[in-house]
Amino acid sequence: MPADTLPLIYDALLAAFGHRHWWPAETAFETMIGAILTQNVSWTNAARAIRNLEDAGMLDPHLLAGAGADEIARRIVPSRFYNQKAERVREFSRVYVAEFAADPAVMAAVETGTLRERLLAVRGLGKETVDSILLYACGKPVFVVDAYTRRIFSRYGLLPPDASYDRIQRLFMENLPPDAALFNDYHAQVVFLGNTVCKKSPLCDRCPIRAVNGQVRCAGVPPHFFL
Repeated sequence: MPADTLPLIYDALLAAFGHRHWWPAETAFETMIGAILTQNVSWTNAARAIRNLEDAGMLDPHLLAGAGADEIARRIVPSRFYNQKAERVREFSRVYVAEFAADPAVMAAVETGTLRERLLAVRGLGKETVDSILLYACGKPVFVVDAYTRRIFSRYGLLPPDASYDRIQRLFMENLPPDAALFNDYHAQVVFLGNTVCKKSPLCDRCPIRAVNGQVRCAGVPPHFFL
């Protein structure tokens, strides 16, 4: 793959959609909790659950660390799988308080690989959730992978459809500079494209990256779009 393919795609997305200004949160801790609550559900639902916690005065690491799982669960019903997520929120909050003094700067000061392994050890936190916390809350240059990333870039022919999380992540981290701001907006652009255009039934005629600078083309686009 040409070294400039991924930057070209990002530049085309940025030109089409503008900067996405993601993650929408007022504090780093809100971002962390949002990363947990948005597992397997739309951001709209996760945001409703966060607002419920905030309205109840519970969007605080010390309060969540000491709360009962049932007390958390009834606040986060919109996020689906709320009983499981309540346990994850509580456990993460306990770790955040006990090991990082509930301070995002303390967490961010930990070496990236070490911090990633520690958070992956928290029950229920997978790679996408942990990497979202690392990137969006801690400012670490770690590329976040999701289902949209796999769909879009497999259609480009840059990945097999069944590529693993680690393989997809390497594609980006080995071909882009290690820049947290770039990784932040690139992932947000991919999510927006996957939500609005590159759906399971893609709207190829609306896609701003079906062909980029005459150099790269989406392999999934029907040939007549290039006539």
